[in-house]
Amino acid sequence: MSFKDELSDENEALAKADLIKARRERDVATKELTRIREELDAANRALSIVSSVEQTRLEPPKWMTPAKPKPSAATLLLMLSDTHFDEVVNPDEVEGLNAYNREIAVMRLHKWATNTVNVARHYLAGVDYDGVVLMLGGDIFSGDIHEELAQTNEDTMISSVLFWSEQVAAAVDVLANEFGKVHVPVVVGNHGRMSRKPRMKLRAKTNFDWLLGKMVEKHFSKDKRVTFDIPEGTDALVSIYEWNHLLSHGDQVSGGGGIGGIYPPIMRMRARKAQRYLTTGQDFSTLWIGHWHQYLPSPHLVVNGSLKGYDEYAFINNFQFEQPQQALAVVTPKHNITFHAPIFSADRKKERW
Repeated sequence: MSFKDELSDENEALAKADLIKARRERDVATKELTRIREELDAANRALSIVSSVEQTRLEPPKWMTPAKPKPSAATLLLMLSDTHFDEVVNPDEVEGLNAYNREIAVMRLHKWATNTVNVARHYLAGVDYDGVVLMLGGDIFSGDIHEELAQTNEDTMISSVLFWSEQVAAAVDVLANEFGKVHVPVVVGNHGRMSRKPRMKLRAKTNFDWLLGKMVEKHFSKDKRVTFDIPEGTDALVSIYEWNHLLSHGDQVSGGGGIGGIYPPIMRMRARKAQRYLTTGQDFSTLWIGHWHQYLPSPHLVVNGSLKGYDEYAFINNFQFEQPQQALAVVTPKHNITFHAPIFSADRKKERW
């Protein structure tokens, strides 16, 4: 074979290799385009749901602030936050202290709803509730703001929102069927944001927690038992009888690593918020926050626990272990919060880990 023929064969082989590479790149690009189109279609469906309820702004329900409440009146006040839906916690990475995935999260949400009813009806037998305030306090999703979450989460964010909006709606329905009236204030957390870095402008509207709240609101748009307050800011002020409760996620706090723990920076934040609200002619008696995954109840400050429970981040940083739990309180016209209780939400045997 001549040198010319060898060169021709080599060029032909290179051309075939380039063709194969180009076809592979085309196939990969086609699959990626299909995936993007599917997610765009899902996003458009979700946004159409939001736009259908965006024009309606409901006033706070009158049952929460009656002119003359009955002496026996009480309102059940619940917080659901830091659920971190569709995050995966591997028990092997936390010495078997916890496990979490979509299947387990569904079981914990269901157990939270049923245990709430059990505590309210059996442990507090004889209380005549006017209704329930369910505060959605952010970090409903872990999101994909970190590369490790994007690699290990159960699903894409759009698919997660579509799935979990139905699950949260089912939990709200359980409360409405049991207690008659439910009011749902919603604030966003830091994990559900669509941007890698936290943002100040459009903070709520660029967060999947806000989108889930809007989708659940749409689900109950024709159900007069259930009302919503989904502000575009970071706080939601909730009036129950003559008492104001302020809901915020809690990620505005920095520090908390010293001997005093998280309390000093949280109390500084509470003082600043109280001063700001007083300056603008408002006030609040109790601040409700999540974010810290530690249940700390008190008359003037409630820090919520986490439905997800202990994870790799907490383990590596040697944070205190805590069972998955959420906050419950009973509010009365005379004394504001008269009872605190954690709602435990995990069942290791049923979750099979």
